[in-house]
Amino acid sequence: MAKRKANKATLSTQRFLEIAEVHDDTVVLKDGSLRAVLLVSSINFALKSDDEQEAIIQGYMSFLNSIDFSLQVVMQSRQLNIAGYLDKLTAIEREQTNELLKMQTGEYRQFIRELVELGQIMNKRFYVVVPYQPGSDSQKPFFARLREVLRPASILRLSEDRYLRHRHELMQRVDHVTSGLNSLSLEVRMLDTQTLVELYYGTYNPESARLAPLVDLHDLQVDDTAFRSTPSL
Repeated sequence: MAKRKANKATLSTQRFLEIAEVHDDTVVLKDGSLRAVLLVSSINFALKSDDEQEAIIQGYMSFLNSIDFSLQVVMQSRQLNIAGYLDKLTAIEREQTNELLKMQTGEYRQFIRELVELGQIMNKRFYVVVPYQPGSDSQKPFFARLREVLRPASILRLSEDRYLRHRHELMQRVDHVTSGLNSLSLEVRMLDTQTLVELYYGTYNPESARLAPLVDLHDLQVDDTAFRSTPSL
């Protein structure tokens, strides 16, 4: 009985998530639209000279005027995770044969841990979400599109050819956005499937992601043959 209630709770939560599938470095939503997520570096605007600031503003204006579709800019702040670095210091400490160096390594490890925990040092990341909404879907009535969002993911399907056409259009937009951001001296990297899953997992489950990081997708026992032949939404 308890297991049945847990399954019902999980299914109920999934009904309200717009994401239906993540594969081929692409986020597929339940309404048939696609998303690509770009990780973008930042610029310390305040340290730039007046001429440099003006050039950045003008370049950003030109970039915005060059696109004819919507973009979503997301800033995500998370407490800095240095668990891997602390584990490395622990291993170094154990390998030290000099007692003085061993003690100093342990003290340094403790100092870094307390600095991050007490100082609440945050790690900020900036993302640009590039969408592709098939034109036919945008013509549907509002309530029809709302019903599609609330329907289970297994109901909605795209043919392989149609999915590939949509993804091709999305990648063209990604290339355009990447080129425009690169012209502003920003580094851009498109998130792959593994990183996308980790991003959304951490967004919806921040505490769980911190305590129990997601394993590599290749280690998960998932049968993906169904959406390889007919991508599910």
